[in-house]
Amino acid sequence: MSWPDQGEQARVGRLPSGLFPSRPPRPSYREPHQVRAGAVAAGLSTGALWMLLFGLLATSVRSYGWWTLAAGAAAWVMALVLVRYGDRGVAVGVAVAVGIGWVVAGAVLVAAWAARADWPLW
Repeated sequence: MSWPDQGEQARVGRLPSGLFPSRPPRPSYREPHQVRAGAVAAGLSTGALWMLLFGLLATSVRSYGWWTLAAGAAAWVMALVLVRYGDRGVAVGVAVAVGIGWVVAGAVLVAAWAARADWPLW
């Protein structure tokens, strides 16, 4: 039986005694493209501006609902592209902005529905 030299023991760490079977150490994975707060804020502000500009195109509650739905769908497609090929932090911000925009549009549509007896989108 040969004893490990100092270099091998330093590389491996503490060598097991052999009394109890042991597994190799578990690998630790690090995120190669971390989501940063600045990127999320940039995506959130860009997405909010996108939703605002499309909301300003509306002339009625019905058109506001449809414009917001279309703008959100386009932004979601872009967020999916960013997740795959770009910065995932920006994609998270855009997705959050679209979600908030859709909630606001839904609240406006429900308020208009409550004020009138018919659904505003049809």
